[in-house]
Amino acid sequence: MTAKDFRQIALSLPETEERAHMSHPDFRVAGKIFATLGYPDASAGVVKLTPSQQAALIRSAPGVFRPIGGKWGEKGATTVQLHAASARGVKAALEQAWSNVAPKSLAAGPQPRCAAQPLRVGSAAARGRTSLCARTLSAIAGRIPVSPRPSRRRGVPRSAVW
Repeated sequence: MTAKDFRQIALSLPETEERAHMSHPDFRVAGKIFATLGYPDASAGVVKLTPSQQAALIRSAPGVFRPIGGKWGEKGATTVQLHAASARGVKAALEQAWSNVAPKSLAAGPQPRCAAQPLRVGSAAARGRTSLCARTLSAIAGRIPVSPRPSRRRGVPRSAVW
């Protein structure tokens, strides 16, 4: 594993951007840092984990992962020794760190509004009419375009919004 590999894996995560912080490259999602490269030295990186995630990674690969010194290390900041790491181990650590700081809506992935609503017997969809849920799911699958929802403003006729 090289610094280039670490960077490539980090940047492959959704909406990740690379910036610099204290003269080290870091990786952020929604403006929040989840990993740093080149700290404490050029052959290492740091991932921001929870203490329980950190403990599990250290148990699984003690030569690769270790807590950084001080309070940050006690809170889950974990050093990754790149020369001893595998791509699979680093990818798992980066994915955990990313999901710890990513907004819930982004971490969960795109969800249709109605995915959790089961169809009721006798509902519009059950009677053969297309429900909003079916239209949304079809749009996600790329079958039909979905028009925006009509305005809820008072005094504006629906025909003016379409």
